Amino acid sequence: MTATELDFDVIVVGAGIAGCVAAYRLAKAGRSVVLVERGEVPGSKNMSGGVLYSRILEEVFPDFLDRAPVERRVTRNYVQFLNGSSSVGIDYQDARLAEPTNAVTVLRAKLDAWLAEQCEEAGVFLMPGVRVDEVLLEAGRVVGIRAGEDELRAHVVIAADGVNSFLARGAGLRSKPPTNHLALGVKAVVSLPAATIEERFHLSGDEGAAYAVVGDCTQGIGGGGFLYTNRESVSVGVVLRLDDLVAKGLSSADVFEHFLQHPFVEPLLRGGQVAEYGSHLVAEGGLEMVGEIHTDGMVVVGDAAGLTLNTGLTVRGMDLAAASGIAAAGAIDAAITADDTSKAGLAAYRTALFDSFAGQDMRTYAKAPAFLERERMYEQYGALLADVMYGAFHHDLTPRRHLRDVAWRALRRSPLRVRDLVSDALAGVRAL
Repeated sequence: MTATELDFDVIVVGAGIAGCVAAYRLAKAGRSVVLVERGEVPGSKNMSGGVLYSRILEEVFPDFLDRAPVERRVTRNYVQFLNGSSSVGIDYQDARLAEPTNAVTVLRAKLDAWLAEQCEEAGVFLMPGVRVDEVLLEAGRVVGIRAGEDELRAHVVIAADGVNSFLARGAGLRSKPPTNHLALGVKAVVSLPAATIEERFHLSGDEGAAYAVVGDCTQGIGGGGFLYTNRESVSVGVVLRLDDLVAKGLSSADVFEHFLQHPFVEPLLRGGQVAEYGSHLVAEGGLEMVGEIHTDGMVVVGDAAGLTLNTGLTVRGMDLAAASGIAAAGAIDAAITADDTSKAGLAAYRTALFDSFAGQDMRTYAKAPAFLERERMYEQYGALLADVMYGAFHHDLTPRRHLRDVAWRALRRSPLRVRDLVSDALAGVRAL
């Protein structure tokens, strides 16, 4: 293609975090960029929200924390094992997480709209309400996109179209992912007054709390539950590994309602009104799911590239998406300057991504998905911990035993065996 045949230097499909960051950086570098978004406005298709490890976005927008629509600074992290009538948890609170800010809670409908505004101010041409049907291919090379009867052409297309990424499939970069690499997230936003949230979650000012929950919240299905505090709402939900959900024959909606009614969770949400409710697929395959992320004329970023990381303690995707947008923008700008946007010319994207913290973390936790597929993680360990704690705190006028003996008796009553504990401990050390 000659320059006169091009509509833009770069076409970005998907106005999420990865797509917006890439579009913004490229526009700042002087490139002509169009940002195509399926929703009527950016963020309209993203409900709920989550914990954003925000320092990477401060590199893109130095005043991010002051200007962006963040909800609360996360200073309190809970890890909770739920059983049918008990819970055992770790409450980690640390002032060092507040200054400098480590993570914030966000509502994506607000955040994505703000990011798109920054893109427009930088010169990006925003096209909302447009569904992209396929990539345009010529001689095996991606040269643009087709939306209905309209076509747009560019040096490079950035696929930021989510976990299913039909564009990546259309370009031959990936096939349909196996069900154990996907999870179904069911989420709601429950409105509560700010004062009520601060009282119930033991917060003050703009402090926030994040809960990672495992066990009865998923009724034994691989996955977990979560709660995040926003300013005047709580994001709550479950993430259910797709293959295990199908195998156990349970309804995701029923599992979610079961979680909401648990005696540990219900008091935290009592009196609240559901403002949003929905579900979507989540990438769970870790490094194995990333695969090919660039080809002639196209790169794949964010969720579309499988960049989600679940360690059991933290679930990350937004910071990895931002990192991929930065890496993609740098590589594409250099490739256009060199007049080489072939697969080889765009290979610097993968190099930059895996040289960054995002790619290195994906490698570090490459074994985490397989570790988290162990079924006993979701029922038996929570029950064992509760039995140990019960033995320590229940005083029935019989002579007390050493905690070692209490733990041993609890283990003997549990379906877990010593070899299971050793095996899981070793696997956990290697994976996490």
